[in-house]
Amino acid sequence: MDDTGKLSNLVLAPWIIKATALIGKQRNVGGNQFRHGLATMAILLDYKLFDDYVLLKASVVHDLIEDLPETNESELRRLDYQANQVVDLVKEVSRPKGQTKTDFLKSLLENGSRNAKLLKVADRISNLTDLHRDHYSKAKMTSYLDQSEKYILPMANQVNENMAIELKDLIDKRRKQLNFLKFPGF
Repeated sequence: MDDTGKLSNLVLAPWIIKATALIGKQRNVGGNQFRHGLATMAILLDYKLFDDYVLLKASVVHDLIEDLPETNESELRRLDYQANQVVDLVKEVSRPKGQTKTDFLKSLLENGSRNAKLLKVADRISNLTDLHRDHYSKAKMTSYLDQSEKYILPMANQVNENMAIELKDLIDKRRKQLNFLKFPGF
């Protein structure tokens, strides 16, 4: 089956409708979490992951449970025949309350499923694309880049060589920008 055929069987509408709840969750860089979910899915499509419907559906709602804890999980689990797998994947990439980001990423790197790692890498590519100095301090950006290099880049190396190349390039470009730009007031 060609790529068009693979995508023609993907039914995203119920997941997109649920993801619209994220429209109200603003991002520091502008826009909202709904657009970020769609951008994350676009990154996965860019890497030709056309036939992994669970991964693509999860990408659209990957921040839903973490950002909106009032989300009705049982309702999500009834959306379609893959809903349990989608919700389980979303939960796998959602940091539990009380766990540090570092501990969460370390655990995901060491024990996460292939799909969780693919989703986390696509999520981080989207986040790094939006990482700009006019919204974050130099210290915060440096810390985020360090975290990306220590935990997310090894994930990318495990699951998709081309995503690893893009992630490394983004990290390097952001570091270079940090070295050349002045940070007024930071």
